[in-house]
Amino acid sequence: MNTLGFVVGFLPWIVFSVVAQRLDANGVAWSALIAVAMTVVALISTRRRHGPMFLNIVSLCLFAVIAVVGFTGGAAVDAWLFEWGRPLVGVVLGLVVLVTVPVRPFTEEYARQSVPQQYWGSPTFRRINAVLSAVWGAAILVIGLAAVAVAALDANAVTASRSHGVDLVLNWVVPIVVIWAGIRFTATYPDRVNRAAGPTQEDSP
Repeated sequence: MNTLGFVVGFLPWIVFSVVAQRLDANGVAWSALIAVAMTVVALISTRRRHGPMFLNIVSLCLFAVIAVVGFTGGAAVDAWLFEWGRPLVGVVLGLVVLVTVPVRPFTEEYARQSVPQQYWGSPTFRRINAVLSAVWGAAILVIGLAAVAVAALDANAVTASRSHGVDLVLNWVVPIVVIWAGIRFTATYPDRVNRAAGPTQEDSP
């Protein structure tokens, strides 16, 4: 599987989080609009090759809602989106990925780009992608919850230095470690499952 392929699928979410964090409350809607534009470009480019990706469709809907609410709402809405809506995006995205694992593991769409079609319906292929999708759903959920924790702690911070230290760990260290672990797991897990299945098993990709 091309791990970089679906990691790029999270790029609009990453860009939204980084840009929104650097702007004031009025910038959340603009950050969401940037993410919408990036997702539309991704949908157009993938449609010609293998159809729209589920992850892109979810991102488009999520960021479109944030953009509309942000541009049409008042100052109070902008403040809420900046304080809570921005970190909650990761929680929502992670939950959507986890809930859809039994029905539609999102990594299957990326795996099919490099796995022969004869293996798409095999139990091994389905099991591998169910596990990978669950791992990435949990990873995004953890990152989102870390951002929510930062928002909650910042609202009740006693000192600026303590708030900065928490922000550094939860907004940067945790996401970097979690994403690195997810990439490493994705690169090694399919091979481990296939080796355990044995070279003679016909349904093993």
